[in-house]
Amino acid sequence: MCAAPLAGGASGADALRALLPHLLAALRTGATARPGPLPAGGPAAVTRHVTETLGPVLPDHGTGAEEALRTLVHTLAAGAADPAHPLCAAHLHTPPLALAAAADLAASALNPSLDSWDQAPAASTLEALVTRALAAEVHPDAPDPDALVTTGGTESNQLALLLARERAAAAARPGHPSHPHSHPTPLRTLVGANAHHSFQRATWLLGLPAPVVLPTPRGTLDPTAVHHALTDLAGQPVLVAATAGTTDAGLVDPLPGIADRCAAHTTPTGPVDFHVDAAYAGPLLFSATHRGLLAGLDRARTVTLDLHKLGWQPAAAGLLAVRDLADLAVLGHTADYLNADDDTDAGLPDLLGRSLRTTRRPDVLKTAVTLRALGRTGLGALVDTCMTLAQDLADLVEKSPHLELHARPTLTTVLFRPYDADAPTVAAIRRTLLTEGRAVLGRATADGRLWLKATLLNPHTTLDDLIQLITLVEGSTPR
Repeated sequence: MCAAPLAGGASGADALRALLPHLLAALRTGATARPGPLPAGGPAAVTRHVTETLGPVLPDHGTGAEEALRTLVHTLAAGAADPAHPLCAAHLHTPPLALAAAADLAASALNPSLDSWDQAPAASTLEALVTRALAAEVHPDAPDPDALVTTGGTESNQLALLLARERAAAAARPGHPSHPHSHPTPLRTLVGANAHHSFQRATWLLGLPAPVVLPTPRGTLDPTAVHHALTDLAGQPVLVAATAGTTDAGLVDPLPGIADRCAAHTTPTGPVDFHVDAAYAGPLLFSATHRGLLAGLDRARTVTLDLHKLGWQPAAAGLLAVRDLADLAVLGHTADYLNADDDTDAGLPDLLGRSLRTTRRPDVLKTAVTLRALGRTGLGALVDTCMTLAQDLADLVEKSPHLELHARPTLTTVLFRPYDADAPTVAAIRRTLLTEGRAVLGRATADGRLWLKATLLNPHTTLDDLIQLITLVEGSTPR
């Protein structure tokens, strides 16, 4: 029996060319079979259909490449929550650009692994160039900024805490100029109640005390509250994590004020670390119109960015930008089969310190292709379009006699609800639209009430689409 053809090598393109028509046709028929943004019927119906279609996961005899692609890709597309559908607006779940998805196919076909140079010669160079360039966007005045490619905000935030923990531990060791005593105090993390849940998990994974969580009754972190908390934590190493683009409401913490408070406080092991989780709002850096919302971002020591949100990349496309490349030295690690000292001394790049992961695919390729194809103005235009769509939706909500707007949107998230509806009613409206496959809306609690959440990341959405969304919500509200 002949071996299945490979995707790489000189003949790989021909093998892929033979399969792509089946793949693309299945994507098309699957999307057509699903008239709305997600399949109707709810979890039980989807599970039943996928289970019946799949049959034995590992049959004794295969069905062949064409049938397997046609059947399973169609099934996945028909059963998808499709972020390219204008009524799929619940989460920070972006519709990827076609050129980014095409570049991701090339990355899969070539399959470099970025844990050693001899597995990824060109890919490692491309990653180094792209990460340095994007880090310079975040820290334009820093002499030596850099960034690590991550799987997203959760990994980036964890890495930021790890770097801060290691800096604090190093400063507390005997011989360090700021060494205060022989037993280092654990790093404390200070966040707002609006912060991403990943900080709680990161402190747990890193063996750190649970974060100090400050109330955010107005939705953003108050610099005065940060000042008081830092005063209470005097004598301990601290990382303050602000948010640029909260998950629930798309708000941006007052970064300059928080940066000022961090600069005004020092600890026995050094200055207070300032981190910004800009996984959502970070790509506003590409927009000449809206980048001012990120004033103060450049003052953070570390910054989380996700380009699989307002960057229209297939997941995963995360980054952790650092002001100073030297901060990454603590990630250095030697495994003789990947980065032996003599190989490094001979000039082979050492890649193992670029991540906590070993095997890493070249996720930077799709980003590099997008940056080159669209440029700053092209990406900025996409950001501006989605920002405008959020304002348009807010206008429609304000004009509706049946709906209440929480607040004018800061980014692309809009919170709204039917007037006088209680929480069970709001939740039921959302679940009804989901189960019927007609719209995908999120939910968020603000001011003690439950709201419907629309997160607008599709630049192809039209005003008519937004009107349809409003009509669906109004039509699903009990009178």
